[in-house]
This record gives sequence, C-alpha cells and structure tokens, in this order.
Amino acid sequence: MYEKSKALYERAQQFIPGGVNSPVRAFKAVGGTPVFFEKAKGSVLYDADGNTYIDYVGSWGPMILGHAWPPVVEAVQKAAERSTSFGAPTELEIQLAELIQQMVPGLDKIRMVNSGTEACMSAIRVARGFTGRDKIIKFEGNYHGHGDSFLIKAGSGAMTFGTPSSPGVTKGTAQDTLTANFNDLEDVKRLFAENKGEIAALIIEPIAGNMGCVPPAEGFLQGLRDVCTAEGAVLIFDEVMCGFRVAPGGAQQLYGVQADLVTFGKIIGAGLPVGAYGGREEIMKVVSPVGPVYQAGTLSGNPLAMSAGLALLTELHNNPGIYEDLEHKTAHLEEWLHRVFKHHEITHTFNRVGSMLGIFFCEDEVTDFASCSKTDAELFGRFFHGMLKRGVYLPPSAFESLFLSNAITQEQLDHTVNAADETAEEIAHLAQQKG
Repeated sequence: MYEKSKALYERAQQFIPGGVNSPVRAFKAVGGTPVFFEKAKGSVLYDADGNTYIDYVGSWGPMILGHAWPPVVEAVQKAAERSTSFGAPTELEIQLAELIQQMVPGLDKIRMVNSGTEACMSAIRVARGFTGRDKIIKFEGNYHGHGDSFLIKAGSGAMTFGTPSSPGVTKGTAQDTLTANFNDLEDVKRLFAENKGEIAALIIEPIAGNMGCVPPAEGFLQGLRDVCTAEGAVLIFDEVMCGFRVAPGGAQQLYGVQADLVTFGKIIGAGLPVGAYGGREEIMKVVSPVGPVYQAGTLSGNPLAMSAGLALLTELHNNPGIYEDLEHKTAHLEEWLHRVFKHHEITHTFNRVGSMLGIFFCEDEVTDFASCSKTDAELFGRFFHGMLKRGVYLPPSAFESLFLSNAITQEQLDHTVNAADETAEEIAHLAQQKG
C-alpha cells in the first residue's frame, strides 16, 4: 500500500537528516513510514502510491479554501511569468499590506518576512529594541518557531538560569526566556513581579495549536493585555495558526483583545513560504530603515507569495460567510466523532475554535500543557494509522490541531465519521482481547 513511500523514505535518509525537512513529518510520534505526497486538490491528497486521503492538516492551516484553489494557482502562474523574485519593491507588497490592515485590528504598520518563525523572531527583537529590556515570557506548550529564544524547556523554580531544550541554545538565551503556564494569569503576574522592569515582551498563541487546539480561558487574554500595559511590556499575539482562520481578523477580532504586535505565517501567502509581523506605529517605527532595529530579507515580499496571498485573503475578506460554513462543518465533525467514541467507550475530550479541532484521548478538560500531556499518545497513534488506511489524513502527532478546509464536503465528513467508527471498533476490540 505504501511501497513507493517506503522507497522514497529510504532514499531521502541518505541525503536529508532523518529523511525529512521538518521533524513532525518523520512520523516518530505515531510510528510507521511517512507518506510522500505528489499532489492535492481541494480537500483531497494523493500520495506517491496512488492512494487518496481526505486532508485534515491543510499544510498546517493555510489551505483554508482547499489545495490548488484556482484563483491562487492563476495568481501564482501570472506572477511567475513576470519573475519569481526582484529583491526590490513591488506594488503587490503594498496591496497585500493594505488588505491585511483592513482585516486585522490595530495594524498601523506591517513588515513582510519569509516564515512564521522569522516573524516571531523579528517581533521579539523589535520588542526588545523598543523597550530596552532583554527578557521575554512565553508559555509552555506554545510553539513560535525554532528561534533560540523559543526553544526553552520549562524548568522547575530551582533552575535559576533556565534550561535550553535543544542543544545549540545558549544558557544566556535561556536565562532571558521565562516560561509561564498557559491559561494561568497568576503565574504570569508572578513572573512580572519577580523580574520587575526587565520583561520586554510576552508572546502567546492566543489559541494554542501546537498542543492540540487549546483556547484561552475566559478573561485570560484581557488579563494579559492589562498586565502588559501596566508593566510596559509588549504583548505579542502569534497568529501564525489562528490568524485569518478563526475569523477575518483572527483571535484579536474573535476575543476583542488587541495586541501590540501580531505575527502571521503562510496563510497570508495561501501556503507559500511567507510571514509577517506588525502592530502599533510607535513600536514599528524602531524597525530599520526608519529605526535602529535591523531586520532584512532578500525574498521578503516576493511576488509569488504576495500574489497568492492577495487572491486568498481577498476572498476571505469579501465572503465572510466562509467562516460560518467552516464553523458548521467542524462542529458537525466534532459532534459525530464524540458519538463514535462514546459508543465504543473510548475516553476522550475535544477542544474546538472555529475550524481548529483538538482530539485528546484523556478524561479531563485540556486547558494547558500539563493537561494536554495526559492524552494517550499511543492510542492516538493507533487511531491515526486506522484512519490513514481508511483514507483520512490526520496530523501525525497527538499534540497538533486539525484544520478543516471549506472544500470539504458532507460526503467526505460522513466518510471520516464512518472511518472513525470502524477504527474505534477495531481499537476497542483489541483492548478487549488484551484485557
């Protein structure tokens, strides 16, 4: 069934570390051989062996209207005919910046970059330059890319200088990164009190997408807003995953809380490699060439990504009913998966915000990294492979959110539910045999 994928994986390991260019693709969290894909259209993926799958990853979020959406394909083709890169300004950059500013609250200025990681790294640097402070607060279980400042393990209170969670991250960097518990405002206040006048910024995924889908508790984001205002720290919303997905204006619009800086990722390029950061003018004025904080990129604002992003975001801006459709489809999937798991007596809980859905095989509510960690990752791996062989592609990790596209049909949702029913029955039968 996966012979060509297996052969490609063996070949890839000869030239690429682990055979993949991003770790989650290696299937280490779920076991087995990673699937190699050849093409996709709408909500369907086609692998190297000719198998097809209903896609619930969507390139980790940006394919909100489905793969190879015709207006995006046409925009990229036309842009490529004019050149794939100039390394110089184009009107496309202005047009996309104007459109994003119309859609997202509080973006006085915006700077295009090449990835969500780069956007978050740049936002932190800008916040430090603006405040003249060094320390930042991040949250356990939130992922902001692989920048050194973000790869810090949450240590115990006894670990005075913090502990890097990846070799290559210096202890000095670890010392300047403080880690708080998600949805725990008192923990944040404690860190501010213990580091008075030293914290430049607090960065958060307002809707966590890298420990499954974990929404903010009621009042939590406003509490962070109030604390950062009182302490003179820059509040950064990392909306790489939830930006333009949960609402046209992202989490800021959904929850009515405005950050000082916001970061975006590949959705603003309809899945092409791109990112952006922006926010209040007084902060963005420190960015070179206006101010002293240097940040640059030859491919920033490249015409392919700008053209694709314009096509996608224009559609989202002009047709907000898309979000109602996505809400309906995702709520339907959540309801029927709940019925399936309950019928087969599989312990589970769900978190959902719009078209982001987290599936957890644990009993308690998931509100932070500690409760997320209680999910049965081994059970998820069995569920993942059961769904895969039935033509449903889920994120290959128990700690990632599902992303639905508006291209998905009721027939595909029904197929997904039936596949889940068969898989759950298989899992329950195996559990009875072992028991």
